[in-house]
Amino acid sequence: MLLKFTKMHGLGNDFVVIDAVSQSVALTSEQVRFIADRHFGVGCDQLLLVESARSPGVDFSYRIYNADGGEVEQCGNGARCFMRFVRDAGLTDKNELVVETRCGIIRPRMEPDGQVTVDMGVPRTWPDEVPFIAEHEALSYPLLVDGQQIEIGVVSMGNPHAVLRVDDVTRAPVAVLGPKIEAHERFPNRVNAGFMQIVDRTHIRLRVFERGVGETLACGSGACAAVVVGRLQGLLDDKVDVELPGGRLLINWRGNGAEVSMTGPATRVFEGQLEL
Repeated sequence: MLLKFTKMHGLGNDFVVIDAVSQSVALTSEQVRFIADRHFGVGCDQLLLVESARSPGVDFSYRIYNADGGEVEQCGNGARCFMRFVRDAGLTDKNELVVETRCGIIRPRMEPDGQVTVDMGVPRTWPDEVPFIAEHEALSYPLLVDGQQIEIGVVSMGNPHAVLRVDDVTRAPVAVLGPKIEAHERFPNRVNAGFMQIVDRTHIRLRVFERGVGETLACGSGACAAVVVGRLQGLLDDKVDVELPGGRLLINWRGNGAEVSMTGPATRVFEGQLEL
């Protein structure tokens, strides 16, 4: 099978994007892992599969696969790249779309300056909705990791996130704690682990150890989750500049019951064909 693809990135969080509207595509987990492999395949953090709409009132559907071959629910940087891809590929001329994902509907919008804004939906904080094992909802939870107790905030942005406050994100033990938080038994579906340094009420620094991928240069849903946790704990304003290793995102959340809005770039790197 000869497969056409586009390589893209959102602040260094990189994707292989495949058009399953104009070509017939059926991928196994093994094939996804091969494509994502940076030595033997194309190389990416996630693979995005663009599909025709499956429901009335929807423009497109798309599926998200992590580098380990597992399908996941949500990807903020991927949503921005999705919007840029379907516009550049001539699949739509709309500036705003209604897109169906595994976690529900998202609404990406192309801005006049070329950046993309995505309404990421209403965050969910009940433990059962994340999912996270806890007796009741709280602003923070103690989590025992290798005999060390840490405090985390927990939220679902369509995918699960744990957010840990740190004094200095550059010295945060992401490589050590990240995989242990990701696989902790209190997260039945595993979790994305965010390490957040609050600079001031409108600026945070963030590193994210992504479920099934490892640390990435940027995580859009992780940026949204960090701002939600910081807002709920009374530490942040409604508009926050999130500084990630790959660049900056603007996150806007008015509070309980409101959707989280994320604005940032989406970059096309190259196009190619791959024999599977």
